[in-house]
Amino acid sequence: MAEKKYVGAIDQGTTSTRFMIFDHDGHEVAKHQLEHEQILPQAGWVEHDASEIWECTQEVITAAMSKAGITAADLAAVGVTNQRETTVVWDKRTGQPYYNAIVWQDTRTDKIASALDASGKGDLIRDKAGLPPAPYFSGGKIQWILENVDGVRADAEAGHALFSNTDGWLLWWLTGGPDGGQHITDVTNASRTMLMNLETLDWDDELLALFDVPRAMLPAIKSSSEVYGHTLEDGPFGGEVPLAGDLGDQHAALVGQVCFKPGELKNTYGTGNFLVLNTGTEIVKSKNGLITTVGYKFGDAPAVYALEGSIAVTGSAIQWLRDQLGIIKAAAETEALAGSVEDNGGVYFVPAFSGLFAPYWRSDARGVIVGLSRFNTVAHIARAALEAICYQSRDVVDAMVADADLNLQTLRVDGGVTQNELCMQIQADILGVAVSRPVVAETTALGAAYAAGLAVGFWANTDELVANWNESKRWEPTSTQEQRDAGHAQWKKAVDRTLDWVEID
Repeated sequence: MAEKKYVGAIDQGTTSTRFMIFDHDGHEVAKHQLEHEQILPQAGWVEHDASEIWECTQEVITAAMSKAGITAADLAAVGVTNQRETTVVWDKRTGQPYYNAIVWQDTRTDKIASALDASGKGDLIRDKAGLPPAPYFSGGKIQWILENVDGVRADAEAGHALFSNTDGWLLWWLTGGPDGGQHITDVTNASRTMLMNLETLDWDDELLALFDVPRAMLPAIKSSSEVYGHTLEDGPFGGEVPLAGDLGDQHAALVGQVCFKPGELKNTYGTGNFLVLNTGTEIVKSKNGLITTVGYKFGDAPAVYALEGSIAVTGSAIQWLRDQLGIIKAAAETEALAGSVEDNGGVYFVPAFSGLFAPYWRSDARGVIVGLSRFNTVAHIARAALEAICYQSRDVVDAMVADADLNLQTLRVDGGVTQNELCMQIQADILGVAVSRPVVAETTALGAAYAAGLAVGFWANTDELVANWNESKRWEPTSTQEQRDAGHAQWKKAVDRTLDWVEID
């Protein structure tokens, strides 16, 4: 492998797609990133053009490799990581999607989820899949497409219509598309569908029946680290490269943060926030509103499980201040704006735009800004938006402490929002524990690269990956317990104001 100097990672996210190239030390060599359109047909609906995502993927690969001055011959392997739950259904004969990708934030399937819970079937999903019935996950989205898009059910039953999250969509194209493309996913992505059994790591007939999803349209479930196939000579890499890693984005960040021991925890700050706690090879069922999921599975080794707290809207609330309200022109402005005031001035912002995810799971909730007076300015709203990111994370940490008897001393953080140093200090103060950011903050792509590199021997074992991890900055809490308790009590009052806003049959 000596001639192979690098590993690549496709990071297909909610708002953008990038390709990153890493060396053996886990350092970034080059990257290129492109945003794609956010399609909002009506309130609560969020869609992407899957074909646009594939076009962006090809472009970022070509551009990043050009920046690095490398060819396919320099790459030992490529991994893929992706926005999870975002549902693509396409015609395998043509490669054309039947409908726009339905994004994880989309709430159109809330009635499907509520009906399952009301019928008592929700407990079956919780028991087998580790998930609560919620519009967040893929199963209801597949059902919606089958029931509402002409011709899809017939094609699905005939074996023509394929489903995957965006990882499988890209892997299918990268390995040939309509001309023999591999229809696969990994255990982490499959565990986000409400259709996979956590114990067997296979599609479950009882769960498929709940959503009336034909097994023929589902991808083969693989481990997170193995050679699935190779890129094509006439593809964006311009040569054959092993495709050898596949993880949902938050699982990839767990790997990128080298949380390989039970009890290790990371928080990714992106469009939403996602806290993932390694629970080892044990399946831990949550009693406090968390998700039980597969953390990762490397080759033939046993699956490693995790508890996760998913928060729908954090970084995207900052985008909302920029794009919908026009309070800021760039996301980076929030740090100076929020830092221009000493505190939130009594203002609390709960961005429940898509309902509330963990630990509440309330699809009837909607966003609120409360506590306003004539004294308040846009600076207070900006600070409340940063605090909302941190308070939502505290709610999940509290649930993890209760579920796993966790004694948290340091929170490892990553993602774009961690560049906002005021936000990270607020997080340390709200939690009362140290917050640690690694040198490579974009650990999602790094985790996918690690999984791919392990599969081909570019890295011999996880000990090499742990040795690569280095801290960039640490924030220590400056708040008192009294301040933390008082602020959190007001936050909980604000959360109560979001509930029962939308009527769900």
